[in-house]
Amino acid sequence: MQTVPYLAPDFDLSDDSGRSHSLADYRGKWLVLYFYPKDDTPGCTTEACSFRDARDVLTELGAEVIGISKDEPSSHDTFKARYNLNFTLLSDPEGTVIEGYGAWGPKMFGKLGIQRKTFIINPDGQVVKA
Repeated sequence: MQTVPYLAPDFDLSDDSGRSHSLADYRGKWLVLYFYPKDDTPGCTTEACSFRDARDVLTELGAEVIGISKDEPSSHDTFKARYNLNFTLLSDPEGTVIEGYGAWGPKMFGKLGIQRKTFIINPDGQVVKA
């Protein structure tokens, strides 16, 4: 992992409605960017609901929340509706952004996959906490 602060890797990914999001869209705002393995699994649901419950406080602090996984946009749509998630979920089916942020690697039992990681990005586009 790089030493903070460092320039956040750019991304251009789609949400559940097909709308494209890039890092530049969030310039001038704080961004909480988190990576998670899979929609609608116990750990990922708990994590997403925690961000949902904290979103008002984060918004008051000027921060947006975005979750990224390899799941398809239709899966994100169902996941958001089931748990009333009030933030953006992006689909990275190729895993390019996931790898760019260092969120791909060994997990339990030596399997490779998405590691649960969160990055705080400042308004200038720098990762200030990982």
